[in-house]
Amino acid sequence: MDDKTYERVLTNVGPRLRRLRQDRGVTLTALSETTGISVSTLSRLESGGRKATLELLLPLAQAHQVPLDELVGAPEVGDPRVRAVPQRRAHMTFVPLTRQPGGLQAYKMIIDPVAGEPDLRTHEGYEWLYVLSGRLRLLLADRDVVLRSGEAAEFDTRLPHWFGPAGGKPVEVLSLFGRQGERMHVRARPRGRDREEH
Repeated sequence: MDDKTYERVLTNVGPRLRRLRQDRGVTLTALSETTGISVSTLSRLESGGRKATLELLLPLAQAHQVPLDELVGAPEVGDPRVRAVPQRRAHMTFVPLTRQPGGLQAYKMIIDPVAGEPDLRTHEGYEWLYVLSGRLRLLLADRDVVLRSGEAAEFDTRLPHWFGPAGGKPVEVLSLFGRQGERMHVRARPRGRDREEH
C-alpha cells in the first residue's frame, strides 16, 4: 500500500466508524461501556482528531461484529462469499447470510418440531419469512396460517407471534429481519382457528 492509499484509508476511518455506530443505533456512551474506550477518545476518532491504532480498532471491530479490514475500509481483495457459520439455538439451526451488523439481517433457518404449546412473543422489528421446504405454521395475533414451499409472509414483530413446523417434519425457512421496519411482499393462506390437525 503506497503512502497516499494509506493516508486515504486512515482519513476515512473516522466517518466509517461514525456511520457504522449510527447505523446500529448505538450511542458513544454505550460503545464506550462495551469497548472500555473513553467517550472523548471515541468522539475524537470519529471526527478525525485521533488517529486510529490497532489497540483502538480491535475492540471496536469486536463490538461492531465486523472484520478489521471492513472497519478500516481496506482495499477489496476479492472474495464476496459470506462464510456462514451455523448456530444452534433450542430447536432451530440458524445460518447467518449477512455480514453487516444492524439494518436488514438475512438468515436461513431449519426448525425442528417441538412438543408443547406455542409461546407467542413480541419485540421491535419487522420480519419476512420465505418457506424453502416443508410447511410453516405462523401464529400472528389472532391469525393462524400455514405456508408451504414457495410462500412468504411479512409482519410487524410487535404483534404477538410464533412460527414453527406445521406437522411432524422440520421446515426450512429464509428469514429477513429489520429493526427499521422495511416492508416486503406477502403471500400466505389464512386458515383461521379451525385449522386441520397435522
